[in-house]
Amino acid sequence: MSSPLITGAVVSEETAASAAPPTRPFHVPHPTPPRGRRRRKGDGLTALAYLWPGLAGFTFFILVPLLGSLVISLFEWPLFGTPTFVGFANYQKLFSDPTFYTVLLNTVIFAFVYTALNLLLALAVSLWLNTRVKGAGFWRVIFFLPAITPMVANALVWRLLLSDNGIVNSALHAIGVQGPSWLSDSRFALASVIAMSVWQSFGYNVIVLSAGIAGIPKELLEASRMDGTNAWQRMRSIILPMISPALFFTMTMTMIGAFQVFVQPQILTQGGPGESTNTFVLYLYRNGFVFDRLGYASALAWMLFIVVMLITALQFAGQKRWVNYDK
Repeated sequence: MSSPLITGAVVSEETAASAAPPTRPFHVPHPTPPRGRRRRKGDGLTALAYLWPGLAGFTFFILVPLLGSLVISLFEWPLFGTPTFVGFANYQKLFSDPTFYTVLLNTVIFAFVYTALNLLLALAVSLWLNTRVKGAGFWRVIFFLPAITPMVANALVWRLLLSDNGIVNSALHAIGVQGPSWLSDSRFALASVIAMSVWQSFGYNVIVLSAGIAGIPKELLEASRMDGTNAWQRMRSIILPMISPALFFTMTMTMIGAFQVFVQPQILTQGGPGESTNTFVLYLYRNGFVFDRLGYASALAWMLFIVVMLITALQFAGQKRWVNYDK
């Protein structure tokens, strides 16, 4: 038997529950955005006022010349004279021009060898600078200095160094070695251009990669050392994955710049001996301003644009397999 006290308590609770008004679902009001963040009618005009100088420069100095070169490529267009419409004849002429294939091969060899050496040297120097070496800031300035000095001046200095009676061959002769003709021998000319180009620009990649290495948590490297890993294992499993975004950026930008090489072969070798150091942009320049064929030069420019775009697209497609953006 139930106690009358307990029964009365239960009845009273049920009566109170039935008498209570029904509860409404809890409603959380949406926060009202601050007045300062609301979009006003004049925001678009204000943004346009700030953007128009850059947009105007992009339109008149990049977009208009780009479209103009596409139009010129459809003409037989002398530097001085009346242009003649030829349609796609300039593009058809490309594939029957043996020099086109030569300069394309030279440029591809230059781009891949130059990019590989540039990144390897920049990575090695960056690792060295992040080992608590004394005067690391001073060395960064020394390595970066060639990248900000005029390329023409650097190329002239290298031409003096690598000439037949230059400093390099004189130093080799002093130790009993007969130095080659670095700039007039087809076996060494392209290698000399690559060496000068790597020296000129690898300092920029040193700065980028050094920043990436400095961002790796020290605790992670210390923990790997305590686990007994060697330097190569830390490089492969920790350092390279952690700086892969910086490596991808430097590789892409270095490759794009390599396909546009012009000053180095023009100053050092004038594209010779023969066509051994003739590059895409150098051949384009000669067709436009030496051979008086602006239409053909414009077709070469668009072909270069397609080649660089395809290689860059391949790089972006391949980076999904090895670039790690999670830290």
